[in-house]
Amino acid sequence: MSGAGEYQEIAASVPPALKAITLTHVRYPRDDRLGLFLAWVSLIPVFISLGGFISHFMFRRELQGICFALGLLLSQVLNELIKHSVAQSRPAYCELLETCDSHGWPSSHAQYTFFFATYLSLFVLRRSPASRVMASFSWPLAFLTMLSRVYLGYHTVPQVCAGAVVGLVFGAIWYWIANTILVEYFPMIEESAIGRWLYIKDTSHILDVLKFEYDNARAARKKVATD
Repeated sequence: MSGAGEYQEIAASVPPALKAITLTHVRYPRDDRLGLFLAWVSLIPVFISLGGFISHFMFRRELQGICFALGLLLSQVLNELIKHSVAQSRPAYCELLETCDSHGWPSSHAQYTFFFATYLSLFVLRRSPASRVMASFSWPLAFLTMLSRVYLGYHTVPQVCAGAVVGLVFGAIWYWIANTILVEYFPMIEESAIGRWLYIKDTSHILDVLKFEYDNARAARKKVATD
């Protein structure tokens, strides 16, 4: 058998290279409890996107929430553009994780969580004290996400710091855009055919939405009981 024929036979017997969908594919050192904890922390952007914003739209239909989610999406697009422009490799250790075929600067996880914490904190400044307390928990989670990406070997310290800075700056810029420019179109969207069909609303002018809805729900229940 010729050399070319042998090569073709061997090549045919080798399975094709496989690529994983890395949305929830996070590896950590075996028997490392801290690594396991940080692996779960690393999935915070997935939980926020799939659990938070999808359920928020299904049950709330808030224009502020829609703008918030749109900003996070644009932040991720910006992250990909920067990554491809800079084209900085991930740490060498990342090759062992078999999920490092993309660029590393800036970290998309750090950028996502710092955008989230920045926008949420600015949004609740005019809200109730309870809302501000709840929003404050987003910052420890953002820093833990940074730590997780370095500890697990997916990023270097400069890469997660760059992601944090980009997320913080873009989060503040997008908050200004949404609440200075886009907010002017909220009444028009509410009154549009699709807005009325989907029950899309804006409650950003109500300082304490939880109390407002609580009081109205109680009043409606009392009205039903007396009818």
